[in-house]
Amino acid sequence: MKVFLLSVLFSFATFLSQAQRYAIIDSKYILDKVPEYKEAQQKLDNFSELWQKELDQKQAVMDKMYKDYDAEQVMLTDVLKKKREDELYNKEKELRDLQKKRFGFEGDLFKKRQELIKPIQDRVYNAVQKLAVEKLYDFILDKSEGITVIFADPKLDKSDDVLRNMGVK
Repeated sequence: MKVFLLSVLFSFATFLSQAQRYAIIDSKYILDKVPEYKEAQQKLDNFSELWQKELDQKQAVMDKMYKDYDAEQVMLTDVLKKKREDELYNKEKELRDLQKKRFGFEGDLFKKRQELIKPIQDRVYNAVQKLAVEKLYDFILDKSEGITVIFADPKLDKSDDVLRNMGVK
């Protein structure tokens, strides 16, 4: 009986030593507490608004060109119709290209986000990594986006520790 009890106790101790340590953070909460992030996000929003106004202005010019063409096309010769249609096509292509340049994949907005937001995200990542090493966590889950956490014990949320590691109060 002693041998059995001892083996069960040994097995339980082995199981405990292999248990994984984990923590949960909320990166959205962390970023919202970092003043530089709010500033960077505001700058990004300002650029986006400025570029959208530029596109809206060009769209208004194009809309007027279409309206004028519709009104005048019955009086235009075939050569002039073709010329105006080519102008409209070129303006439309110009607008699409500008839209892609500003808001497309790897466009100006993407580049600005990389320039303004990524360094802050890297700081958060480094603080999370430091916390994981210091506290010997095997993994840390982010409950803000992507991964859904149905329930998390609030004492596992280490977002405030990450903020402290970043020097943010």
